[in-house]
Amino acid sequence: MKSTTLKRLAALGLAGLMTAGALAGCSDNSAAPDSDAAKTGDASKGSVYYLNFKPEQDKAWKALAKKYTKETGIDVKVETAAEGTYESTLTAAMDKDDAPTLFQVNGPVGLANWKDYCMDLSDSDVLKQLTNDEFALKDGDATYGIAYVIETYGIIYNKTILQKYFDSDFASVKSIEELNNFDQLKKVADEIQENKDALGVKGAFTSAGMDSSSDWRFKTHLANMPIYYEYKEDGISSTDAIKGTYLDNYKKIWDLYITDSTCAKTDLASKTGTDAETEFIDGDAVFFQNGTWEYGALTKGGLKDKDLGMLPIYIGVEGEEDQGLCTGSENYWCVNNEASDDDKAATLDFINWCVTSDTGTAALADDMGFVIPFKKAKEATNKLVKCDAEMVDAGKTPVTWNFTTMPSEDWKNGVGTALTQYAAGKGDWDAVVKAFVDGWATEYAKANG
Repeated sequence: MKSTTLKRLAALGLAGLMTAGALAGCSDNSAAPDSDAAKTGDASKGSVYYLNFKPEQDKAWKALAKKYTKETGIDVKVETAAEGTYESTLTAAMDKDDAPTLFQVNGPVGLANWKDYCMDLSDSDVLKQLTNDEFALKDGDATYGIAYVIETYGIIYNKTILQKYFDSDFASVKSIEELNNFDQLKKVADEIQENKDALGVKGAFTSAGMDSSSDWRFKTHLANMPIYYEYKEDGISSTDAIKGTYLDNYKKIWDLYITDSTCAKTDLASKTGTDAETEFIDGDAVFFQNGTWEYGALTKGGLKDKDLGMLPIYIGVEGEEDQGLCTGSENYWCVNNEASDDDKAATLDFINWCVTSDTGTAALADDMGFVIPFKKAKEATNKLVKCDAEMVDAGKTPVTWNFTTMPSEDWKNGVGTALTQYAAGKGDWDAVVKAFVDGWATEYAKANG
């Protein structure tokens, strides 16, 4: 089946798979393909080779793999693709004799491209551990992928600095409870920006960098907002032709990000994810669009739980006072159907151990900050995860991730380019609309033609 690799290469520009923008949480920009492959186990029992998508969890996965090998004698090699290169790395790796036994796809679109390599997991023990069948990636009666992490994103805020704003004489919004829609968010951000010297910040929002390490936050995560509301209004879960009903709302939040910012709009093309992260850690900005995966970096940078909160991304839609955070998954484990029987069995045993053992569930919750959809999941210590739980408990409606319905990576890149040019004053908003609407139809036709 190795000949199908040519199909993978041809599809790279069409399927929009497994990139930093598509899957949440790639905050470590320096990670490169790297393996931890010491052969210390019993090869006769099979082995595991995991091609990990998430650079920010690279060290944690390698540490967990070593613990598993020590406990069981089974070799587990973990290799992590550099940010934004997962699909090309997977394509190259699958054409080798020593191919990954465990990899991931981003949902139905990803499965369509890699289905030939995916083992049917219908009879696996790990499938039986899922708390809900909705986390199984199916095609007909077969299950080809299993979601292993649920993630959440929104607007992270510095509670200490925001409280300083609330307590100020110039604040017209006086509590976090009042900050529950776009108009209130804009009012707060504008007043912070106008009084940034008094608050000791450089801007309300961190830089909305459009470097490849950061642009996924806006061409994918932020772009999910108008898609979510259009789908909700039309009662659909996908479309071959997005209408752009809520693109004026997309413009509102983007304008706010790039106006009430730590930097000039013209600088955004070169600003990175690390720039934004550092600005937030250093207290140069109050707001930072990102997700639960960012918790480890923020706390390692010196921020405490008492400093952290998370708001929904408000875009000015009616009823958004009842909106929650953006929550979902498109991280699906797949087992390589072309691996040997021993390696497949070893791989299934490994992932089942990860989600059932005390060692595995503790590592996923504490070291990686994951919320996992399995029966023996440990409650995460991640403060940002707790923010999401509090909103759900309060009856807020989570925003569904619709990343897997975006037609291709080329579509995202087109939207990202248009956003960057608009911010720099080199393009108008009509170009963003064109990239969003016309680009969607064009890329969808390519991917399904």
